[in-house]
Amino acid sequence: QVQLVESGGGLVQAGASLRLSCAASGLTFSRYAMAWFRQGPGKEREFVAATNWRGATIHYADSVKGRFTISRDNAKNTVYLQMNSLKPEDTAVYYCAAEAFSTGGTSVKDYDLWGQGTQVTVSS
Repeated sequence: QVQLVESGGGLVQAGASLRLSCAASGLTFSRYAMAWFRQGPGKEREFVAATNWRGATIHYADSVKGRFTISRDNAKNTVYLQMNSLKPEDTAVYYCAAEAFSTGGTSVKDYDLWGQGTQVTVSS
């Protein structure tokens, strides 16, 4: 059974940092592109960051460039999202997504596997 399990969310003040983790099981992790998306209150799910199966191709949304960093540890079947200088507008449920043999797309439709999400709340 394929599972993506996010963790690391929480309530922080503006300017703080958080690191999200997504642990994958039931798949050959090294063959999958991994991505983070988020969905704020009343908003559509939007792309945050993605990395291809080797971690060599990385994309970021303009809104998080320079503040967020995606990385992966294929030995641990885990992808991370380091979030620095958090802003209230970063408040959202953050989802991990995976797609086999992908270069790491930036659209929701590019991914077939999804986690359940972890809440990040940034207070002003």
